[in-house]
Amino acid sequence: MAKWHQGKVVERLDWNDHLFSLKFSCDDFPEFKAGQFTKIGIEQSDGKILSRPYSLVNSPDSELLEIIAVPVEDGSLSPKLHELKAGDSVQVMSPATGFLILDEVPQSETLYLVATGTGVGPFISILDSPEVWQSYPAVVLVYGARYANDLAYLDKIEKWQTEHAGRFTFVPIVSREDRQGTLKGRIPALFQGQHIQQKVGKELNAETSQVMLCGNPDMIQETIEVLEGFGLKKHLRRSPGQISMERYW
Repeated sequence: MAKWHQGKVVERLDWNDHLFSLKFSCDDFPEFKAGQFTKIGIEQSDGKILSRPYSLVNSPDSELLEIIAVPVEDGSLSPKLHELKAGDSVQVMSPATGFLILDEVPQSETLYLVATGTGVGPFISILDSPEVWQSYPAVVLVYGARYANDLAYLDKIEKWQTEHAGRFTFVPIVSREDRQGTLKGRIPALFQGQHIQQKVGKELNAETSQVMLCGNPDMIQETIEVLEGFGLKKHLRRSPGQISMERYW
């Protein structure tokens, strides 16, 4: 049964002037699985709670909950979240939910985590949990944004590159600038042209690959079409495949 909990902001991280993360305490929040989301809200003067769904960025064993967000222009909640500081209150709904979790993804040789923007959130949670490293010999994070300074959690990503050298590959992508060390373009086209596969050094196919997608709906739909051209299909419990997804709006 859904229930609201009182949380308190402990820390905020500003990745740039519009991309930010909030860490908050919520002592009675129940267990969840890496990759799930919940509703975060702010109580209004009339007692109603203004809320929206956000993926939890933290690993399930973390003491603090964490989300990543941008203040959407003309948005009702995100600009208010952007104004929060340490000590401010938030409302957190339990239980967390969602099926972008490893329990729902078949075993494979290589797991691709493909995200744009704040869609990287559930994948940071998954990468920060032991299950992914116990279940998949090779893990690839494909993370796209408009500009390089829109890429968050690079410190964590660098740590995983060191800790799981030879097993973890990071493919950063920007669409609006040339930046050394990143691919330039859109994720579907870069898969279609084999540029991501060349960066990873592995073939993408239905026999050895599983792909999880999260972020912009257009990216997801276009990437699915490209992956289907490689012989992959959507994964359903009743009809196992290789593509799992979560749309962000």
